[in-house]
Amino acid sequence: MGGGKTAAPERRALPVEVRARGRRLEGYAATFGAEADIGGLFVETIAQGAFSGSLKRKADILALVDHDPGRVLARTRSGTLRLSEDSRGLQFDLDVPETSYGRDVLALAERGDVGGMSFSFTPIEEHRDGNRRELRSVELHEVSAVLSWPAYDGTTIQARSLIVPAPIRLYAERTLRILELSR
Repeated sequence: MGGGKTAAPERRALPVEVRARGRRLEGYAATFGAEADIGGLFVETIAQGAFSGSLKRKADILALVDHDPGRVLARTRSGTLRLSEDSRGLQFDLDVPETSYGRDVLALAERGDVGGMSFSFTPIEEHRDGNRRELRSVELHEVSAVLSWPAYDGTTIQARSLIVPAPIRLYAERTLRILELSR
C-alpha cells in the first residue's frame, strides 16, 4: 500500500459445510494457504496470521448476509460475533438473530444450501510474484454468509444444535434400524 490513496475494500468468498446447534452459525470465513483464482487476474492465498492485527485491535467487525449492510447477522462489538485464528484459518462463531434473514440463513445452512463464507478486507501487507498474490496482513471489515458461489475453497459454516427435536431423533433412529435390517 502507499501513494496516499485509500484502497477500496476487497471481498473473497469460500464454500461451506453444515451441522446443527441452536441458533448459532460457526465455521471458517477464510482458510490459510487455499488458492483462489481472482477473476483470472491472479491467484491469491492468505498467509497464516493475516487477520491477527484486526483481531488484536478489537475493531467492530460485522457478520452480514451477502455483504449487505442492511442484513446484519452479528457484530464483534455486541459480542454476538466471535472471531479467532488457528492454524487452519479465520474461525467465526455467531448468534443468529430472530429476523427473517436470520431464519433464512439458518434454514439454508441446516439444509446445506449456503454457498460459503466471504470476507471484506483492505490489504495492508501483501507479496506478489508474477500472477500470484499472498495476503500477509489485512484490515478485516466483515464476514458474510454467501448464498451463492464463494471464491475460496475450504471455508465452513455450521448451524449448531445441542438438542435434537424428538420427532427428528425418532425418525433418524427408525431409519437407521430399517437400514440395519435391510443389510
